[in-house]
Amino acid sequence: MAVINQPGTQIKLTNVSMVRMRKGKKRFEIACYQNKVQDWRSRVEKDLDEVLQIPQVFINVSKGQAANNEDLLTGFGTTNQDAIIAEILDKGEIQLNEKERSANLRQKQNEFLNIISTKCINPKSKRRYPPSMIQKALNQLKFHLNPSKSAKLQALEAIKLLVAKQLFPIVRAQMKVKVILVNRVKDQVYDRYIKPMLDAIEDEHQTDKVFEVISIIDPTNYRAIVDVLQGENAKIKRGEGTIEVLDMAVVKD
Repeated sequence: MAVINQPGTQIKLTNVSMVRMRKGKKRFEIACYQNKVQDWRSRVEKDLDEVLQIPQVFINVSKGQAANNEDLLTGFGTTNQDAIIAEILDKGEIQLNEKERSANLRQKQNEFLNIISTKCINPKSKRRYPPSMIQKALNQLKFHLNPSKSAKLQALEAIKLLVAKQLFPIVRAQMKVKVILVNRVKDQVYDRYIKPMLDAIEDEHQTDKVFEVISIIDPTNYRAIVDVLQGENAKIKRGEGTIEVLDMAVVKD
């Protein structure tokens, strides 16, 4: 809980999030309700009164030091409080309290571990490892999540490390997919664009109308195949080719 001390008064703020912005040598602050800043930035909330605990710009919120007009004019080129508050809300740095930081870190840690768990399997049992087991292995390898970096990118780095070190049998899970092309475009795209991205072809079949192939692929190639068939720069027309995921976690024999 933040406390604003003012001459003869003391204002207690609960569930407060501070947003700060530095302009020159001055630091400006506003006191907002928790979670409302993100609502404002995503344009879910458009009413400043619903975002601000106190509709004023401060030099120091906890000490009750409001920014004077000279400070505002020097820093922002205007004394319009609403315009300045909107700029701080849009571009300022959100100061999280300890509870919020812990909750955000837990959420990111869970996301990070779940990404690894869904993308990796035991090559013998073909089962995924639970996040708790992955966490223990990463602790042994001294790999720690950086809260300021992307959980997905760090998960991919962690997967490479786990696969390289093999503290337990683990491989990156591959996908089994079925690609279907109408016959008239098969020669146009299959050999040149799609076949090079197939790791282990299990079956090829052609009828009077369509060509089908079932194959194991690296998950990183899935999006590339989708782009060939259905993306903005697709090599064929809509409806002439599809890709279907048959299994999200398989091991290439």
